[in-house]
Amino acid sequence: ARGLDPGARRTPVAGTLVALLCSGRALPAVVMALLMGLSTGAAACTKPVYLTFDTGHMGVADWVAEVLKRHEVPVTFFVARERTQTAGHSLDEQWAPWWRARVAEGHAFASHTWDHWVLLPQSPAKGPWRFKVTQGPQRGQVVSADAQAYCEQLRKPAQRLLEMTGHRMAAAFRAPAGRTNEGLQEAARACGFEHVGWSPAGFLGDELDSTRFPNEQLLQKALRDIRAGDVLVAHLGIWDRQDPWAPAVLERLVQGLKAKGFCFRTLREHPVHGAAFSRLAPLEASGR
Repeated sequence: ARGLDPGARRTPVAGTLVALLCSGRALPAVVMALLMGLSTGAAACTKPVYLTFDTGHMGVADWVAEVLKRHEVPVTFFVARERTQTAGHSLDEQWAPWWRARVAEGHAFASHTWDHWVLLPQSPAKGPWRFKVTQGPQRGQVVSADAQAYCEQLRKPAQRLLEMTGHRMAAAFRAPAGRTNEGLQEAARACGFEHVGWSPAGFLGDELDSTRFPNEQLLQKALRDIRAGDVLVAHLGIWDRQDPWAPAVLERLVQGLKAKGFCFRTLREHPVHGAAFSRLAPLEASGR
C-alpha cells in the first residue's frame, strides 16, 4: 500500500482498509483520512498518555469539546447521569447532540454508574455493599445493593448512550470517586465490566478546593509529574470548585504535554485496559 508506513501497527480495521486501497477501487474521502491517520498516528506515538473525563455538571463540556477538537486529542469518557447547570441531567435529550458529536469524533466511552454510586468504606468485601447515592431521585441517600443491583447501575449508561447515539460503549467502568474493592470488581467482571482507575500522577485535581489547590499549581504539578503510560482523570464540571479547572488549565496542559513529546490516545489503545475496550458493554442481564 503505497504511502503507508510499513512499521505502523495494523488493527483489523486497518487491515480491511489497506485491502480496499490495494484493490484499486475508489475510496471515500473519510476512508482515506482514516488510512492516513492509521499510518502516521500509531507509529509515531512513543509516549502515550490516556486522558479521561468523568461526567459532571456539564458547564464546561462545550469548552472541553472545543479544546479536544482544536488539538486533535482523543479521550475516553466515563458516563453517568449527573445533574447539570441547566436543571436536567447529563444524559437527557438536551445533551444527546453533544454525545453524538463526541461519538462521531472517535472518542471512547465506558460506564460511571447510572446514579453515581460512591462505595462507602465500611462496606463488606463480598457484598452486599453500601453506597452513597450522589445523583438521581435517591440523591443523598445510602443504599445497600447486591451484585445484581450494581450491575444494573453499570448497564444503564450503556443503554442510554446507545439510545442517544446508536453507539455501544466498552465493557469497562470507573467507580465514582475511584472507590471500589476486589469483591465489587469481581461482581462487575461477572456481569461483563472491567474496572479502570487512574495513575497517581494522572489525578489532575479539578475536584479539589481551588483556594488550596489553584489552577496554576495543578497545571505545573501535572506537567512535572506525568509520565508515559499514565491514565489522566478530569471531569465535565465540578459543582464545588469555585475557580473552574478546564477553562484555565486544559488547553495549556495539552499544549505542554505535547511540547514534552507526549501523545494522546483513548483507552482502546492501552496495553492493559485495551482488552476491555475491545468488547461491548452488555445491555441486559443476559449479556446482550
